[in-house]
Order: sequence, then structure tokens, then C-alpha cells
Amino acid sequence: MDTLTSLRVFCLVAELKSFSAAAKRLDLSPAMASKHVMHLEDRLGIRLLNRTSRRVSLTEPGQIYLNQAKLTLEGLDEIEAAISNVTVTPRGVIRLSAPVWVASSVFTHILADYHQRYPDVVFDMDLSGRIVNLVDEGFDLALRATSPDRLDPGLFARPLAQMEFSLVGSPDYLDRAGRPARLTDLNGHALLRYSGMGPSGAITFDGPEGPQTVTFRTTLQSENETLLHLTALEGMGLVFLPIWMSRTDVAQGRLEIVLPEEAKFSTTFYAVYPSRKYLSAKVRTFIDFLASRADHA
Repeated sequence: MDTLTSLRVFCLVAELKSFSAAAKRLDLSPAMASKHVMHLEDRLGIRLLNRTSRRVSLTEPGQIYLNQAKLTLEGLDEIEAAISNVTVTPRGVIRLSAPVWVASSVFTHILADYHQRYPDVVFDMDLSGRIVNLVDEGFDLALRATSPDRLDPGLFARPLAQMEFSLVGSPDYLDRAGRPARLTDLNGHALLRYSGMGPSGAITFDGPEGPQTVTFRTTLQSENETLLHLTALEGMGLVFLPIWMSRTDVAQGRLEIVLPEEAKFSTTFYAVYPSRKYLSAKVRTFIDFLASRADHA
């Protein structure tokens, strides 16, 4: 029995969670699809799938095997396309991990434009904000705004854009608390603090006369930027938000940027993926599309 065909059958059964559905798509009988998966299990000496009368699910070794099998098949398709000088049409599911704040109008415009160009690509997005293990959890790609020293050296990271974070607050809050005219005026202001910034209320900025430390009064701390954004709109305090998240509210007057030339910081926005020579067409085209749009968004 052809092991490569068995791999393709296994991946489709795992994706559809059904032998009959996978067999129908591949023009096989359900019995033959089952034989292909059994061939792999016999070859490996492990069970890849749990089967009941109603459902099919991956075992823990099956999930690991699926992640690697998908990479192998996608890489093989790319190699064959390169040799035969044929363009592979991007299709299939991109499992993508990204920060919570990516759920913004800027990013959804990019997604919609990419979908219009490549309608056969489907996105499965994790916006929990956690740092996922790309290989073990089967993710194709992660988007991360961070410094180079915090990136996993075992992964490949392509810089997409410089992401600016501005200090913003609602007009209602600033009417009550006062509009700072200089960095020292920020001392004692209420801060809606992102947990990743650490527990301290002190933040050092690059002031006009060198580094300057400001001590805020933390009123809420969370790792969810959406919560911080919404509470800023309610007037609970100031918050650092990426420009993608705050742009519309600033333009429409719901938020104001505070000390735009001083109270800000920027970091690099990366596309992070397992380092391998042959990226699938869906991942490669999406990264290229992001790189062409993110820096001008």
C-alpha cells in the first residue's frame, strides 16, 4: 500500500473527522480509507485515531503525527511545483495565532483583501494572546509584536512592520483628570495596564532631555487588550494601545492621543513560523501579503 497516499488519506480523515466524508472526497470506499489509516498505524505501531460509531478523533500521538504529516505533504507539493515550474494555488486552512488587538478594522481589511485574491484559503485564528507552540500545536503561523531577543531561536521570524503604541484616553477622563502638557504631568494619572508590562506603575520614556520615569496609578491590569480598550472608552484611565486598535476611535473623537511625540513606544511586528525551506503556498502568500500591507496600514 502506498504510504504517501495513506498520509493524504489520514490527514483528510483527521481534518473532516470522518472516514466516509474523506473517502467520498478522495473517491475511495470508506473501507479503503480505513485500510490506509490502518496501514500507517501498523507501520508506526501506534494508534493514530480513536474510532467510535459516531465520531473519529485524534489520539495524542496522532495529533503530533498529523502536524508533521501536513508539513511533509505541503513541502512535497511545493517541491513538485518548483521542479515542474507550476504555480501552486493557495488553498486549505491557515492556523494562525495572533495578539488580541489584531481583531481590528485594519487587520480585517487586510484579511478581506487577501480572501478576495485567494478565496480557497480558510483562516482558523487563535486570538487568546498566549504564546503557542507552533509545531506541537499544529499552527502554521504566529504574528507577534516583540523584541528580537524574545523570539524563539528555533523559529524563523520575518519582520513585517514597526508597530507604534500610543497613550490614549477618553475626552471624559481627560476633562476630569487634566490633559498632560509634559511627561511629568503623567505622574499619578490612572493607567489601564497591560499585564505584559509588569506589575510596576513606573514607566521610563525617552524624553526630550533623556530618559524620564513616570509613575502611574494602576486602576486595572489585564492581558486582554480588548478589555483595556473598552475600559478606556468608559473613562477609567489612560492606556497604551497599538495604532491599529486605536486609530478609528481617535479619528472619531472617542479617544485622544496623549503627548504623541513623547508618551509612546514601538516594537517590531513579526510573522513567526517553523524554519523550513519550503513554505506552503497559503502561508507564503499570506506572509508576503501582510508584509506588503502592514507597514502602510
